[in-house]
Amino acid sequence: MELIINGHRKQVEIEPDTPLLWVLRDELGMTGTKYGCGLAQCGACTVLVDGQVTRSCVTPVEAVVGAAVTTIEAVSDDPVGRRVVEAWVKHQVPQCGYCQSGQVMTATALLKQSEKPSEEEIAAAMVNLCRCGTYNAIAAAVRDVAGVKS
Repeated sequence: MELIINGHRKQVEIEPDTPLLWVLRDELGMTGTKYGCGLAQCGACTVLVDGQVTRSCVTPVEAVVGAAVTTIEAVSDDPVGRRVVEAWVKHQVPQCGYCQSGQVMTATALLKQSEKPSEEEIAAAMVNLCRCGTYNAIAAAVRDVAGVKS
C-alpha cells in the first residue's frame, strides 16, 4: 500500500483496516501523533488528511490511500502551521504536552479554513481534550495567529 505522508510516498505492508495511527507510529516511526482514547473523542491522534482534521485512531489506513496526510512532524513546513507552533511557544501552551500535537493540528486546520475565526468558530473547532486544562492558552494562541482580540 502506498501512502503520502508529509509529502513523501511511503510503502507499507499492512492490513487495510489497520488504524492510520498505528501505521504512523509503529510502521513509520512517527511518534508525534499520540494515542489517547482510541474512540476518536480526545483528539490526541489528530492528523490532517487533505487538509481536514482526522482522528487517526479510527481511520483505517486504506481510507487514506491517495490522500495527503500531514502529521505534527511536518506541520511547521506549512506557513500557517509554523505560525501556530510559534504561538504555542509564545503563549506557553503545553504543560504535560501529550495532547498538544493534536491541538496544533486542529488549530492549523481551523486557521487554514478561516484566517480570522470568531470566538464561536474557535470554540467549535478546538474541542480536543486537554487533561492539564490549557484551554485558555490554546484559545489565546489561536487568536494571536488570527490577529483577533478577545
